[in-house]
Amino acid sequence: MPRPWISSFRPDLCCTNCCTSYTNSQSDEQRGFWGLSLYLKPKTLDEAVSLLASTGGQVLAGGTDFYPALGDRLPQGDVVDITALEQIRGISSQDNFIKIGGLTTWTEVIRTPLPSCFDALKAAAREVGSVQIQNRGTVAGNLCNASPAADGVPPLLALDAEVELVSVERSRRLPLAQFLTGNRKTLRDSKEILSAIYVPQRLENAVSAFLKLGARRYLVISISMVAAVVQFDRSGRVTEARVALGSCSATARRLFALERDLVEVPASSIREAVRADHLSTLSPIDDVRATADYRRDASLILVRRALESCAGRI
Repeated sequence: MPRPWISSFRPDLCCTNCCTSYTNSQSDEQRGFWGLSLYLKPKTLDEAVSLLASTGGQVLAGGTDFYPALGDRLPQGDVVDITALEQIRGISSQDNFIKIGGLTTWTEVIRTPLPSCFDALKAAAREVGSVQIQNRGTVAGNLCNASPAADGVPPLLALDAEVELVSVERSRRLPLAQFLTGNRKTLRDSKEILSAIYVPQRLENAVSAFLKLGARRYLVISISMVAAVVQFDRSGRVTEARVALGSCSATARRLFALERDLVEVPASSIREAVRADHLSTLSPIDDVRATADYRRDASLILVRRALESCAGRI
């Protein structure tokens, strides 16, 4: 398989047919002598996973987390730029699921017509950095970066999302809640690409809301954030609820006890149904943005407001 690679680390400043190129004949020993790493830009998903398997390179998608994490350093090892993989970009309906391609940007999420249960995800998308970041940052990148404060995680958890991981050996799907294992930790193998996110369409007519608290209105890392998806019957009572909270534990978490207690609650009483003990599974920390106690208190208010917002939309 052709392997287009060059030695530069800035894809915006170079191209794959640059005259200074390095071919398969270059041994690992030669590369190590010259201190070179390879920038690889496959055109298909099959090419991409093959390159990951053969080089052990790092995946570059939107780059909005990749480059800031480097600081003043150059990338260590090879870089596999997957931005040309159009087959894993975009949003479609497939087999009772809404499929979000891994390379789908937050701007695409905002602009794509979607059922009302995705309103929380759209609201979260508008909170991801600046408009420029939303134009470049990808849904898969947000999930694989696995920050406890990742804006996209609580809405997708509340939607019971699954992720699809593809490598040379296999393709597998697993729940997002299982995929995220800790602060900056996931079950993604280094040879895998997160190719898609699948959201079941069962609650597509539910109402949803997303609220985020930070030290300022825009361009801020969350102190706390909550996503709620609620289905009401014709009488205005809750038939099903899903609530996920981020920035208050190593990974965002569903509030299952609250979800159970909300069933049969009328919309007019939904705020009062939320108690402090419903948030007992959270493990917030003290940091430069807020104390753990403040996070708990603020989260209780955010959950109540998010559910109240959902009730106001029926």
